[in-house]
Amino acid sequence: MDISPDSVVLWQWQGLKLNATMLLTWLNMLLLTGGAWLVTRRARSDHSLERRQHFLEALVVGMERQVRAMGLSPPREFLPFIGTLFLFVLCANLLAIIPGYEAPTGSLSTTTALALCVFVAVPLWGIQRRGLRGFLKLYLQPSPLMLPFNLMGELSRTLALAVRLFGNIMSGAMIGGILLAVAPLFFPVIMQLFGLLTGTIQAYIFAVLAAVYIAAAVQVEQQRETGDTTKKGDAHG
Repeated sequence: MDISPDSVVLWQWQGLKLNATMLLTWLNMLLLTGGAWLVTRRARSDHSLERRQHFLEALVVGMERQVRAMGLSPPREFLPFIGTLFLFVLCANLLAIIPGYEAPTGSLSTTTALALCVFVAVPLWGIQRRGLRGFLKLYLQPSPLMLPFNLMGELSRTLALAVRLFGNIMSGAMIGGILLAVAPLFFPVIMQLFGLLTGTIQAYIFAVLAAVYIAAAVQVEQQRETGDTTKKGDAHG
């Protein structure tokens, strides 16, 4: 039993190698891109909407509400990034019900790449909202002595984000393989349903954690904006 799709080498020439992780990652990206094009190519703004457009709009609105609940405003500024993370992980996990398919999220290289995207996005939004000096001050709170610990915390949460997703997907696949070997006629359907549930939950958790990390970087700016709005309202009152 292959622990990771990285071990499944499909093509190799000298130092070049194509494994299942790379192929399936690109396959997921193509499926998401093609699916988005098919769903939106006939999008309309009038009242005669197609069923697939209703589903798409409900999905977008639901994700916007979740992003807003995480303290990110306006939500549409952050939705393309967080929504893409959610849909990619969700698609990768749910396709695991197809025989022979191994979720690329069961590879540490894929989950590390996703975690690094979040690692880069946090300071970008933090600097955009707070400015460079204001963002760097975060690492000096509550005392300058906390600088090394805050830096270690930034790195450790990125590592935890990658390892958490990788570990959950890999362990689920291993447990499923063991149960199928023990009772191949009874467990397949149950494990498929369990895999769908687990994959959806892991995609949601990954996206929520990404939103929480970004919200922590922009929270002060939002509080400042809220305070300014309140002061203006009091002045007018």
